Amino acid sequence: MGRDKGVITNTLFSTTGRALLRGGAGTFALAAALAATPALAQAQTQAPQADGQAAAAQDTGADEVVVTGTLFKGNDTISPVTTLTTQDLDTRGINTVQDALQQLSSNNGPSLTNSFTANGAFAGGASSISLRGLSTNSTLVLFDGLRAAYYPLADDGSRNFVDLNTIPDDIVERIEVLRDGASSSYGADAIAGVVNIITKKTFKGISARAEAGIAERGIAANQRLTLTAGIGDLNEKGFNAYVSGFYYRSDKVNNRDLPAPYNTADESSFGGPNGIFNGRNPDGSYTGFVLPYDFYVRPYSNVGYAGGVQNGGVAQGRYQKLTAAPCIGGSSTTLNAAELAANPAAPTGIICQNDFVRDYQVVSPQIERFGGSAKFTANIGSSSQAYLELNFQQTRSGYTGFPPTLRGNAPTGILFPQFSTSTAQSANLAPGSGVLALPVFVCAARVNCDTAADRRLNPNNPFAAQGLVARLTGRFQEPTYSETRNRVYRAAFGVNGTIFDDVNYRFDATAMHTDLRRLARGYVYIQNLLDVIGDGSYNFLNPAANSARINDYVRPDNITNASSDLYQAQLSFSRGFFHLPGGPIQVGVGGTVYYEAVNSPSQNPDNRGPTQRYFTLNAFGTVGSRTVFGGFYEVNAPVFDKLELNASGRYDTYSSGQSSFSPKFGFKAKPIRQVTIRGTYSEGFRIPAFAEANALPTTGYVTQVVTNIPANVRAQYGAACAVNATAGASCPQYLTQYSIGLTTLASPNLAPERSRSFTLGIVVEPIRNITLTVDYFNIEKTGVITAPSSAPAIAAYYAGQPIPAGYAVIADAPDVANPNALPRIAFVQSQLINANRQKAEGIDFGATGRFNVGPFKWTSNLQASLLLELSTTFPDGTTEQYVDTLGNFNLTAGSGTFRWRGYWTNTLETGPVALSGTVNYVSGYDLSAQDQGTGYRDGGLFPGYPGNGPRVSNYITIDMNATAKITDRFSFYVNVLNLTDALPPIDPVTYGAYLYNPVQAGNGIFGRQFRAGVKVNL
Repeated sequence: MGRDKGVITNTLFSTTGRALLRGGAGTFALAAALAATPALAQAQTQAPQADGQAAAAQDTGADEVVVTGTLFKGNDTISPVTTLTTQDLDTRGINTVQDALQQLSSNNGPSLTNSFTANGAFAGGASSISLRGLSTNSTLVLFDGLRAAYYPLADDGSRNFVDLNTIPDDIVERIEVLRDGASSSYGADAIAGVVNIITKKTFKGISARAEAGIAERGIAANQRLTLTAGIGDLNEKGFNAYVSGFYYRSDKVNNRDLPAPYNTADESSFGGPNGIFNGRNPDGSYTGFVLPYDFYVRPYSNVGYAGGVQNGGVAQGRYQKLTAAPCIGGSSTTLNAAELAANPAAPTGIICQNDFVRDYQVVSPQIERFGGSAKFTANIGSSSQAYLELNFQQTRSGYTGFPPTLRGNAPTGILFPQFSTSTAQSANLAPGSGVLALPVFVCAARVNCDTAADRRLNPNNPFAAQGLVARLTGRFQEPTYSETRNRVYRAAFGVNGTIFDDVNYRFDATAMHTDLRRLARGYVYIQNLLDVIGDGSYNFLNPAANSARINDYVRPDNITNASSDLYQAQLSFSRGFFHLPGGPIQVGVGGTVYYEAVNSPSQNPDNRGPTQRYFTLNAFGTVGSRTVFGGFYEVNAPVFDKLELNASGRYDTYSSGQSSFSPKFGFKAKPIRQVTIRGTYSEGFRIPAFAEANALPTTGYVTQVVTNIPANVRAQYGAACAVNATAGASCPQYLTQYSIGLTTLASPNLAPERSRSFTLGIVVEPIRNITLTVDYFNIEKTGVITAPSSAPAIAAYYAGQPIPAGYAVIADAPDVANPNALPRIAFVQSQLINANRQKAEGIDFGATGRFNVGPFKWTSNLQASLLLELSTTFPDGTTEQYVDTLGNFNLTAGSGTFRWRGYWTNTLETGPVALSGTVNYVSGYDLSAQDQGTGYRDGGLFPGYPGNGPRVSNYITIDMNATAKITDRFSFYVNVLNLTDALPPIDPVTYGAYLYNPVQAGNGIFGRQFRAGVKVNL
């Protein structure tokens, strides 16, 4: 899929083609594009879908198959649909449904990957996709056409979604992705499209699989086991029953397991700064003292000390290392006289260095999944069938994190102001805040120890004998650990068939419950830390000497349980009426009622006081429930043999007071046998998520780029720091390595988001076994729920102007090396509003071909998506463009929006052997983001390195799969993923992962991987 062949390039569909699409000649432009680019493809198109569905029907004994997006059996939907079968996944070497969905060409922007959940994501342990880049909450995920329970935690603390890790991979028959608005069929959230997970209807015999894989570097080991057994035949015995179980495990991968430069904070190998705390640049220069992870203390006069913190006092010397133990990071430096003069707070002795990337950063969590399913299907008379399906699944995801801090800001307050041990008391902070300090005296009461009868000199304070307080900084040595355990219980029942000879009916009901257990281990409980400082019971001089009891007191386990529920019943009828020249008019009507609820309490509440909580753990949480009633219809009119019209609509009303009607209209025309033209227009809506309407204050941390700080502010940290070209290497790490906490407040008065979308496509079958498709899409959302841009508040703070109404800005503690400079920003707070308009526009391309070449059967599928526009327009009329940049930066964790994404799979079969190869392509992008204050594609976030300039390169990988059918019942296969061992291009700006884009890279970051397995069918 190289540029030299013109298959996927950033120049295809230039401005001229785009203008034609937007004008009245859209169909001609599509046809011209198809003629110009016959190789561009969508691996699953309408004709191949029909073939695949017919095969599935024969295997399962079903008479007809219902396609996603229509009420009518056996009908192809007018909307574009991508179908992925389990055979497709095997051919490409993909071993989980969630991984297959992450690799969809239509998935873009703010998707949630398993790897990002190990890097601070709110919805830890979960995975979701974002069709068209419109975020996770604009893609509806269904199980067999029915809704599923939300994951109890929300993406970014505000967007509810269905976790793809809850999909029972072992019983999936196919996945249908409706790439069009579908609120007229399914109601809320189907703005960008629908993912419908369709499970096996029947199974007879025994099928088993055993598989294991590992990367060439000895990392990312994974194993999979499945077993399915079934009896009965619907046609012969009138019933079928099967049970199935699976086990899946993948190992945690740390950054230190990767090759350079992804395994160290030292970026000097490609022209960047040495990001190791207190590290030196390649020329030996030192950029400024940063407080290490080791315990350090600094003497202050005994003024203003109370309750473990100090407000007041004057420094009486420099910092010094508190313990005699080796540095946590294993390395250190010392300063010369000139460097000491430039850093008045820095120690004269050793200064510990910390490579936080090497020692603590995680690429992907450890994941363990297992589950079981059972399904019973039986004929009822000669015209009806009933089924009962039961599913259970558990997913456990865990990873280690950074060592816990003891000097910092508590999370955003809920009932009380925020508490801090890093900065002096201010109006924005809870009473009792101040800079963490070890007192001169300790006593049993922990307060007023200077005059207590049982007072004694503080054994942890090396300056106690001099009557000085010791301001304390550092982290505990052991890393934190976070784990989610998600248990999903689901039952579904249904009956369908024909009554009155010609009326088709279908009734389905489902109940789904999710239990989520969150474990946070090793985090500091603030009040308990202040307690042991006050009574001297914790040994800071020799932390290894502390008992398990005292360690557990300071850092107690936090276990928080959350849950979600979904109960739904749905009934529909359809039948044919009078005949038109093209066939009978079909009419379908139906109704549904469902109840959904989320109970996700805060993991870190402050209901007992501002210090009765943990550092670091976010306070977000939400509780809510609602009942929804919906009625829907669909009419399909084959006006002529060559023209089919379709209209559908749905009305939904919510117990929370909202309601919406969603219409949809479509057509399909076949002017000649080889060509089909199709198009749709639809309106939809997204209901405010529980986390948007009812959530506690939610803080997300956005990594900052130093050049976004105004030069006049940076000048306070040194002349070279003020120059953009040298800021990365010359500014102190206080500015180059930090994040701003963006705190959003929920609003119960939010209105639903509204959408309008249309598609226009063409399907060409020039000869037998070749199908080419092109589909244009245009989606616009209004009243988009969002937090106001933080840019005005940030700009006002740095300019020394009043903070605009509706915002609050909280400054961080000053830099110890530059105490008189304007401090960086710690938090910006604002409330969610309905304000913006968002637009997504692009083109999907598709081609499939099947050829017999001598003794070989060659199958070729290619899929690609071109995103022409993804933008947000604000109330003042300004517009931010995101395509081909890192925008929407905050929403995507700096992963950005790709212009092109696609893959091309080719398979050669001969006898019992099949060899497949897949080329995967994700386009590069410009290091800019308009929501971060840059221009569009101006390289405004480029920090001056690496040397290839302000653009991240395209990323191409090749996957191979070989399968040998040893006997009719036994087959063996081998996958080689990322055959060329291509590592992703360096991105020094994104913060979803370190130095690479996790959405662009996927599993390619592991390098070349091998996997082998056996399948048995009895």
